[in-house]
Amino acid sequence: MQVELSRRDSVAIITLNRPAVHNALSLEMLDALEQHLDTVEAEPELHVVVLTGAGDRAFSAGADIDHMRTASALQARSYAQRGHQATARLESFPRPVIAAVNGYALGGGCELALACDLRLASEDARFGLPEVNLGILPGWGGTQRLARTTSSGFAKELIFTGRMCSAEEALRQGLVNQVTTAAGLMDRALELADEIAAKPAWSIATAKEVVNLALDGDLRGHLARELDAFALAFTTADQREGMDAFIEKRPARFVGH
Repeated sequence: MQVELSRRDSVAIITLNRPAVHNALSLEMLDALEQHLDTVEAEPELHVVVLTGAGDRAFSAGADIDHMRTASALQARSYAQRGHQATARLESFPRPVIAAVNGYALGGGCELALACDLRLASEDARFGLPEVNLGILPGWGGTQRLARTTSSGFAKELIFTGRMCSAEEALRQGLVNQVTTAAGLMDRALELADEIAAKPAWSIATAKEVVNLALDGDLRGHLARELDAFALAFTTADQREGMDAFIEKRPARFVGH
């Protein structure tokens, strides 16, 4: 299965399971992720979710570029809306969600991690929103959640340059809560999950809901603007060039339109 659900006492573990392609996110994976969240929500004995990626190289290297490569603006908008739906489900899920980031968390993978409540990273984890290198911009909530989680300046730097940041830099900027060894990542994530799971479930769920209000502002309006901008990027020659270059493994030659 491309997304797996397992249980450890009162903790649900959801694993993105396409390690051969660095757990790249397909629409089918987003569907499976939400189905597993529905299953967890229906089991009151599960108090916390840990989300991670299979293998030791990637949490998720992002969305499936080949799927988006020839998309029209309307198709791209629909695709981004599906990403918004999945990230909103994580963000509003009535139980805490911990991302255990075990390698690359790029593009949509970074956006999934940002939608989680807490982020733990292995020391070799790398984060980034490199969509600019494809001639587009983040479209699954990254423009908003990265700025709200860290700062607008740091978010702009990562988004404008498309560069990756290390786990230690992510820790300094507030993007992650803790950094561990790669070997100790899941043990620490489960230890933290167990600690939270031992607390009153209603209090934790309500605290999550109320804390999220502090970041709300006009989030829906801003996310709607991100959707429009993401879709419009698919009307440009640079989007086609960026994605063609990615698939063909060559440097992109952007022309500015």
